[in-house]
Amino acid sequence: MFGLFGGRFVAETLMPLILDLEEHWAKAKVDPQFQAELKALSTYYAGRPSKLYFAEGLTRHLREVASAGGSNGGAKVFFKREDLNHTGSHKINNTMGQILLARRMGKKRIIAETGAGQHGVATATVCALFGMPCVVYMGATDIERQAPNVFRMKMLGAEVRPVTSGTGTLKDAMNDALRDWVANVTDTYYIIGTVAGPHPYPAMVRDFQSIIGVEARAQILKAEGRLPDKLVACIGGGSNAMGLFHPFLDDRDVAMDAVEAAGLGLNSGKHAASLQGGKPGVLHGNRTFLLMDDDGQIAEAHSISAGLDYPGIGPEHSWLHDIKRVNYVAATDDEAVEAFKLLSRTEGILPALEPAHALAHVARIAPKMAKDKIIVMNLCGRGDKDIFALAERLGVKL
Repeated sequence: MFGLFGGRFVAETLMPLILDLEEHWAKAKVDPQFQAELKALSTYYAGRPSKLYFAEGLTRHLREVASAGGSNGGAKVFFKREDLNHTGSHKINNTMGQILLARRMGKKRIIAETGAGQHGVATATVCALFGMPCVVYMGATDIERQAPNVFRMKMLGAEVRPVTSGTGTLKDAMNDALRDWVANVTDTYYIIGTVAGPHPYPAMVRDFQSIIGVEARAQILKAEGRLPDKLVACIGGGSNAMGLFHPFLDDRDVAMDAVEAAGLGLNSGKHAASLQGGKPGVLHGNRTFLLMDDDGQIAEAHSISAGLDYPGIGPEHSWLHDIKRVNYVAATDDEAVEAFKLLSRTEGILPALEPAHALAHVARIAPKMAKDKIIVMNLCGRGDKDIFALAERLGVKL
């Protein structure tokens, strides 16, 4: 599907279901009734379009940083405010689309995996809206560090199943969700939360998330009369990044930076930077870049952010990396925490730890760019879910 990457490597039991899903999605995306229902939900339920916000306080601060370093630079920074969506992140864009597709296919039960909990909350939300039972698989490690989202899922009526295998994080949650799917193919629909998994999931999730970039394009043209010089987004599996980037891929003058989680450092062995520290392999139904040991076994990923703590990446990102259309960089745990504090104090916005990684990169590059340059960053989630993890790290007792 994406050069050497993608495909579908699944159990034979799932192949008829995958082919059925592909057929239904091909019809749904050109069905005016399906698109009209999704647009109505997006507008009146999720609150789209999300705002494009000029971060004046942050821009001013970064220009002061540039001036202190002897430069007259400092690009203008805009945020695509996906944190303002219902449920607090970009994840609702995808779950609304997939729940409509599940109903179209006649499925009666929904399963999902989640890391930071935002996809789990978004899935539980749409299941509550449409009266469908929901099971969310979540690693035991993530359950501990994302307690607010676990509570939200349960209040929405979802069953949260702890996963204790492996490291008890996102990879392991996805493993158990796939096992459930194989065992319940007739009545169950699996809402995958990112641009990974067997085809057609990576392309389908990207298409649902592309509303981010479609809106951002129109909004920046209205605000500035031209396209941005650079787009920035964090990347775990990579749905928020693909959602922003995809509508701009043919605009060769628009550079794109995707920020992986460097954890304790790229040379520490404790990070989640699949493109910078991994190699091609197969996981969760697709071929992509993965963190692996010398024997080809999947290595443990690490990030302070539960949503980026995944040893792989969406296959389209692997392809974009190979053709050098997107520049893939990384930010450490410490840099993400500092970026969280920076945005809180310059803009009064608490970002999720995931986009805090992207913000750390923006803080590095904006002072080096001219003042007439424009950066658009996807602020893909709000940070209330991370306050306990941050408090613990900062030595604050809540």
